[in-house]
Amino acid sequence: MSRFSLASEEEIRRGETTDLYFLHTEEVLRREGRNPRVTAEVALYKPGAWGILAGLREATSLLEGRPVDVWAMQEGDLFRGDEPVLRITGRYLDFARWETPLLGLLCQASGVATKAARIRLAAGDRHVLSFGTRRMHPALSPYIECAALIGGADGVSNVAGARALGVQAAGTMPHSLVLCLGDPPRAFRAFDQALSSSVPRICLVDTLWDEKTEALAALQALGKRLKGVRLDTPSSRRGNMARIVREVRWELDVHGGRHVEIWVSGGLDEEEVRLLRDHVDGFGVGTSIANAPSIDFALDIIEVEGKPRAKRGKLSGAKQVWREPRTLRGQVLRQGQPGPRGWKPQLTPLLRKGRPLRRLTLDEARARARRQLKIVEKHPEQFR
Repeated sequence: MSRFSLASEEEIRRGETTDLYFLHTEEVLRREGRNPRVTAEVALYKPGAWGILAGLREATSLLEGRPVDVWAMQEGDLFRGDEPVLRITGRYLDFARWETPLLGLLCQASGVATKAARIRLAAGDRHVLSFGTRRMHPALSPYIECAALIGGADGVSNVAGARALGVQAAGTMPHSLVLCLGDPPRAFRAFDQALSSSVPRICLVDTLWDEKTEALAALQALGKRLKGVRLDTPSSRRGNMARIVREVRWELDVHGGRHVEIWVSGGLDEEEVRLLRDHVDGFGVGTSIANAPSIDFALDIIEVEGKPRAKRGKLSGAKQVWREPRTLRGQVLRQGQPGPRGWKPQLTPLLRKGRPLRRLTLDEARARARRQLKIVEKHPEQFR
């Protein structure tokens, strides 16, 4: 057994991270001499909901080399709760046991990306950093940070995650540095003296003293080199956080610190970000992004041997999602049925007979999500 309770890549690729009933199904179908060609769709089945699709690169790696055809939305695409995001066609035994890991890859990544997108909308033009990998298994750090960046985070704090994604990790200082050195001004000076000039001088100012007092101490210690201060005040001590931030801003300004940015972190969610965004320069958001609820995708067979067939409550037959580019309105039609004029089909080939047909890049996924979130901002009535 792995020392960190991890399945290996080989176990995942072999389909061993599956649910037992898929192995029972394989056994029964083989005994019956049946292996029908089926089409299945992945969808949320929650009308009115919306999210940002992520995890597609990993899903492609999972299914690569298997004799299946896959159509899917693009990574970073906005999806709605009644729209299929992925369609797979092949002999059922060629992908049956991979349903569990496939859904796991898409559900968690899309949940993180969706929460990051909602935080992005709440933050407006303020910076958002992903601070939350400490809340999840460390092996998932690159996966979580990737989804956070796709959804709308401007940067990530995890070193291994950032390295895997080809970006620069972002961060300031922890309370432990101040506690180890025993005095906020000493910690601020030591931080300034020890680190490369490429590291932004953003000091944590709520460890031992009042936030205003420590912010002024940081300004006195570093002067013009001080880029910003971060308030990580725990919720049990906050009171009116917006008022605390305004007080810090006022005192910095009257003491020659107009250049100093104010960052806030610590237990933030959409509503707090929305309330504080007019008073701060950026946010560090942890648990609510990294530990976001998974998107409850399901995979359901909708055709067997080319004929529509689905369980009750699901619509049979292969489908296409059509999107109006200017407003992101969507419509689900039968595959092959023409969409409205000017609308674009969203499900496009991803794999053909197990061969990848797309080159998936993080930058493209981020840009796609950002473009679509700008439309969400313009038409909020469609995205409650």
